[in-house]
Amino acid sequence: MKEQEMKAIIEGLLFISGDEGIECKQIAEVLEIDKKKVKKLIQELAADYKEQNRGIQLVEYAESYQYTTKPEHAEYFKRLVDLPSSSTLSQAALETLAIVAYRQPITRVEIEEIRGVKSEKALQTLIGKMLIKEVGRAEGPGRAILYGTTKYFLEQFGLKTTDELPPLKEDFDEQSIEQEADLFFERFQEKIGDLG
Repeated sequence: MKEQEMKAIIEGLLFISGDEGIECKQIAEVLEIDKKKVKKLIQELAADYKEQNRGIQLVEYAESYQYTTKPEHAEYFKRLVDLPSSSTLSQAALETLAIVAYRQPITRVEIEEIRGVKSEKALQTLIGKMLIKEVGRAEGPGRAILYGTTKYFLEQFGLKTTDELPPLKEDFDEQSIEQEADLFFERFQEKIGDLG
């Protein structure tokens, strides 16, 4: 396999690993090459981004590599967050918000296990609307990001603490789950619609 193709694969691996990043060892195993070669390719890739003055950069944190935005562009990202938006939250974002609210602190992987689908975009939407935030790192390999609700979330839903969230039933049938979920999401959607 040519170096250019390997760099393209590394780009893809970095992209799908999201904010949790990916270790050199994992990339080496996927590409079936040694770690020394992976480090060389990553250095070249990082240099490419820098030379081309791209909007993202490749960084290393705690032995994991990931993409980040450039600090000098922070002002523009803040402007985007501050833009008024008339869009309401999607069903995926509402489900994700409910899971975070009830199970916090929780990792992206745990959210995805509950939902059964990827939740990266929903998480980014909720962070962008300041309803959830990173609240720490999980113990163990990879030190996954833990998510929790924000003070803004509490303000928007008229709660003093998350202890005031409506209790979840312990004994229920499948039909009542769907009805309760629909009602819960309707209430969330009404509140979120006011957020803009």
